[in-house]
Amino acid sequence: MSYQPIENYGIIGNMRTVALVGMNGSIDWYCYPHFDSPSIFGALLDDVKGGRFQISPIGAPVRYKQFYWPSTNILVTRFLLADGIAELEDFMPVGLPPDSRWYQHLFRRIRCVRGAVRMSLICCPACDYGRKTHEVQLEPNGAFFKSSDLTLTLSTAVPLSRGERGGVVSEFLLEEGKSEEFLLRVHLGNNTVPCTPLKHEGEELFQGTVKFWQNWLSACTYRGRWREQVQRSALALKLLTFEPTGAIVASPTTSLPEVIGGARNWDYRYTWLRDAAFTIYGFLRIGFRDEAAGFMNWLQRYASKHMSPNIQLPTLFTIEGDNQIIEQTLDHWEGYRGSRPVRIGNAAVSQLQLDIYGELMDGFYLYNKYVSPISYDMWVGLRTRLEWICENWQLPDAGIWEMRNREEHFVYSKVMNWVALDRGIRLADKRAFPANRAKWINERDRIYEEVMTRGWNEKRRAFTQFYGSDDLDASLLIMPLVFFMAPNDPRMLKTISAIAQNPRDGGLVSDGLVYRYPPRPRIDGLPGEEGTFNMCSFWLVEALTRAGQAVPEKLDEARLLFERMLGYANHLGLYAEQTGPQGEALGNFPQAFTHLALISAAFNLDRMLGTRN
Repeated sequence: MSYQPIENYGIIGNMRTVALVGMNGSIDWYCYPHFDSPSIFGALLDDVKGGRFQISPIGAPVRYKQFYWPSTNILVTRFLLADGIAELEDFMPVGLPPDSRWYQHLFRRIRCVRGAVRMSLICCPACDYGRKTHEVQLEPNGAFFKSSDLTLTLSTAVPLSRGERGGVVSEFLLEEGKSEEFLLRVHLGNNTVPCTPLKHEGEELFQGTVKFWQNWLSACTYRGRWREQVQRSALALKLLTFEPTGAIVASPTTSLPEVIGGARNWDYRYTWLRDAAFTIYGFLRIGFRDEAAGFMNWLQRYASKHMSPNIQLPTLFTIEGDNQIIEQTLDHWEGYRGSRPVRIGNAAVSQLQLDIYGELMDGFYLYNKYVSPISYDMWVGLRTRLEWICENWQLPDAGIWEMRNREEHFVYSKVMNWVALDRGIRLADKRAFPANRAKWINERDRIYEEVMTRGWNEKRRAFTQFYGSDDLDASLLIMPLVFFMAPNDPRMLKTISAIAQNPRDGGLVSDGLVYRYPPRPRIDGLPGEEGTFNMCSFWLVEALTRAGQAVPEKLDEARLLFERMLGYANHLGLYAEQTGPQGEALGNFPQAFTHLALISAAFNLDRMLGTRN
């Protein structure tokens, strides 16, 4: 077999973990029991040794179609052959009580809807990122896979035989109207592989999962022009939410490369404080108050245990709120299409990234405004952090892009420090909280003046990446979005115009897609030219949308760019972190930040178009 393009995958999940299912019917990524647990299937990162669970037709040619059951996260992969059509339904049952016998299962059902189709099954786990061996034990109802600390069962009525690398295989004929079901689960108790559910039980699981997702999505209040895309983004974000704590992971994958064959491979299966405001804002904008509250619950009850008031905040946490994260490499895996190293853990946890205070305070401000008033005790903790910012905003840092080779006075970080103090002042005034207002206002104004003098590059006629730099940075498109600047301020319009130029002319935009900073030369010390950054493309849409209040043609430009960006989603409406030069997906997939930015851009663009009309 060979690697599937990243954009060929869909995801299923249960708000604890996800599985990536390729258009060829292969589950090539599945960590159990949680997002950041070791993988069971990892062919995404090593086609030979990673492990997979594939159900696909035998024979050629085969055409593939893949789609979600309407308004759900149930994935359907359709195989079209000359003499028959089969459909594979993949999902994880949700909405079940913990004592349900179907709790935390992976459910696959293959149905023949026309003719007759000969099918092939390969189930080959590779536990603990392929570092642990396991024994296979065939049983009348399926198979056991027993490693030193994990035993899996595959339940099926299809006869199995032993395959290569500790896997099981099968070939079977499906006739029209017939179906077969497969359940993968961690073994619970006795030495017998459980039977697959009876046909009516399997249908009840399917229908119950359909009902759960459709009921959840019915709370969406967005009724605008791009309803289908916004709802799919919401469903994807819900899959990336860890229900027990309310955390949301940046992405469910690790080490999918930003450059094929290169070393830009990072583990995104964690929760960044930077995501706080964007997560809360995105969910609130379309009516999901519980998810916004859940993320705040994670901040208060889990992450706060590892936040000392008088030292810098960690930039990221586990879904359980821990910040003891060690980056290491899996040298026995070759990486996606040979892109080494494969990393687990993320060393960015210890970086100084001063911008996170702005996103964090904006998140608390939005929560207090739209969800529930924050408590006095919570305010005392925030007040201490604002005092820390007053003393430390002048420091250089690693920035939003997590530079591993340098620290600079990044303009984005300064802007977000301004946001932190501004939101703190607003929150204190809104709630009449005790605060050192005079000091905070003074420091906020100092930051503003410094950004306007040192962050502005007269030669480029734009704000640049860091003080003294001639490079543009797409993160500065955030300035009007966080109300640092008026969207029609001449300096902001000039910065947008500079960014909108082609990289050949010193800009960051190629065919409507935005690089986060100049493709060459690189300042991050890493080789290779990465793709355009999807989140930044949606930020450009929103910056143009807001500028359209005063310059009407900017609104038309924003709509065109937004529509073009929608064309770069995969067949299911999902986005990776980046888009490559041939329109291919690059980086971890799907990425929460991109879908949050899509929701925000769609909401504000639709509202602005409605106002104009």
